[in-house]
Amino acid sequence: MKFKVYQLLGIVLFYTSTIIAQPDRWQQRVNYVMDIDFDVQTHRFSGVQKLEYTNNSPDVLDRVFYHLFFNAFQPGSMMDVRSRNIADPDRRVKDRISKLLPEEIGYQKIDALLQDGQETAYEVVGTILEVDLAKPIQPGETTLLEMHFNAQVPVQIRRSGRDNGEGISYSMCQWYPKLAEYDYQGWHANPYIGREFYGVWGDFLVNITIDKDYVIGGTGYLQNPTEIGHGYVDANTEVTQNVENGKLTWIIKAPNVHDFMWGADPDYTHDSFKRKDGMVMNFYYQKNPKTEESWSKLPAIMDVAFDYINEHFGQYPYEQYSFVQGGDGGMEYPMATFITGHRSLGSLVGVSVHELMHSWYQMILGTNESLYAWMDEGFTSYASGRIMNHLRKLELIPGNYIENPHVGTYMGFSQFLRTGYEEPLSMHADHFDRNQAYGVAAYTKGSIFLNQLEYIIGKEAFDKGLLDYFNTWKFKHPNPNDCIRVFEKASGLELDWYKEYWVYTTLTIDYGVKEVSGLDGKVNITLEKVGRMPMPIDLVVIKTDGTVQTYNIPLQIMRGSKQDSRLGMEVKTMDDWRWTDPTYTIEIEDQVEDIESVEIDPSFRMMDADRSNNKKK
Repeated sequence: MKFKVYQLLGIVLFYTSTIIAQPDRWQQRVNYVMDIDFDVQTHRFSGVQKLEYTNNSPDVLDRVFYHLFFNAFQPGSMMDVRSRNIADPDRRVKDRISKLLPEEIGYQKIDALLQDGQETAYEVVGTILEVDLAKPIQPGETTLLEMHFNAQVPVQIRRSGRDNGEGISYSMCQWYPKLAEYDYQGWHANPYIGREFYGVWGDFLVNITIDKDYVIGGTGYLQNPTEIGHGYVDANTEVTQNVENGKLTWIIKAPNVHDFMWGADPDYTHDSFKRKDGMVMNFYYQKNPKTEESWSKLPAIMDVAFDYINEHFGQYPYEQYSFVQGGDGGMEYPMATFITGHRSLGSLVGVSVHELMHSWYQMILGTNESLYAWMDEGFTSYASGRIMNHLRKLELIPGNYIENPHVGTYMGFSQFLRTGYEEPLSMHADHFDRNQAYGVAAYTKGSIFLNQLEYIIGKEAFDKGLLDYFNTWKFKHPNPNDCIRVFEKASGLELDWYKEYWVYTTLTIDYGVKEVSGLDGKVNITLEKVGRMPMPIDLVVIKTDGTVQTYNIPLQIMRGSKQDSRLGMEVKTMDDWRWTDPTYTIEIEDQVEDIESVEIDPSFRMMDADRSNNKKK
């Protein structure tokens, strides 16, 4: 009897320890309330930030970290040093930070930081505020962090700042002390040197007091339009401005976001467009000969874009989205983006589509951009290519519709491979040896990841997977494995090999048609695997009479084969190709002289590094 009791106890302890040991994908939670008093004469502001921080992790936290992004815009900062030493510096930055005068730099200075009314110990280390808490935050506990700070807005160099190249007064992004994310991998308190971001999901209430002549647009919903005026109410609504010391207070709420941005300018024109589904698009820009024509056409075009995006990538969950002239090109944030506005219609639509799609890939599917920039920039670039092609098909923007809008992306990547600068997608965004290597990895190879995935699993499974990915992981922090698992479930195929080769290595794909021979009414087609990365193969045989036959050769490690409507009706699925085998031979009943051509992947959806050996006639 004693043995049985001990045996039962051992079983219970074993299963308990197993459950505890398994990772739990919890998420931290924040609730920001900020009061900002802005001085447009000095470009400085003071702030009080009350932050409720809920520790949903199983860990006791005795420290927290904040990002102080504005501190990057000071001579000698890590961003400055990195820009002056990298082989191919960003043309927008170069050595400009090193030349900033005291009144031109950016800074965020902490005057006081309390935890539940008790003083904390803290230290500013570049763009990171390191905080030793007054008391540890227990699992499941919520604490109140109250901060008093002051800041100076830097001359616009990269993303945020004042007086951008088009004359916009303030592009306020990365402008407040922002709590760093703590997740199952620990703290992510990376210094800001110009790359990507990661944030904690939560709610924002931001009260911005600024000169009454300024118009603000950005993240969130304005709570006091009748006090603000500035076109936020119709002509029949009485405006009751409460102006004190020449300033108005804008009260803005933003629910369930992981960042907050705003632009401000006294010359903004504010246009609104209400879609049939009730969602409102806002457009903030300086109306002049450089903007008027293209910006006047933008709302109707983006309305069509929203229809396509909601259908194919998932339903946009917020009640509004704002396109705000500002910044240094295009930069995405929750519910809004900064875009430069002196553009042709095609260029303006292009940047608007790209930045809007970040609301899916980063603002709603909140990946850690520093670690997985390709899941943000790459997926956004893939989607942008499809959306722009759709708009061209409808003749809403200049250019021709093409069957595969990603062909240029493949060609560009193929050319880049010859430079020898490629680094794996798993490289942290800040640590690429060259800016070009980062850009190609994040935007180009990340985009190809999705388009090539459609080639591997088939269009129907891929389209289902895209929507499943959004609906499964929205308002969460998916990683590469989370993503590929969704597509495995949608297709029924094993895809870990694809993730591991494409993300963690720089091995290339190269298949060729080695030989086409015939004897006694049979044709033998021998294919060879030249590159080290394995792939399933679509082989198209065209006969002299015009007959087309497609053969699909699955990889054995896929544990199945795709169904793909893009291949047409005449598709024959062949035996698996083991990745260890250097060659593979198909035998078909025909005369060799009746074969016009044999080609691997004429759809150009497989990223073959050398397509010169893909076809024989």
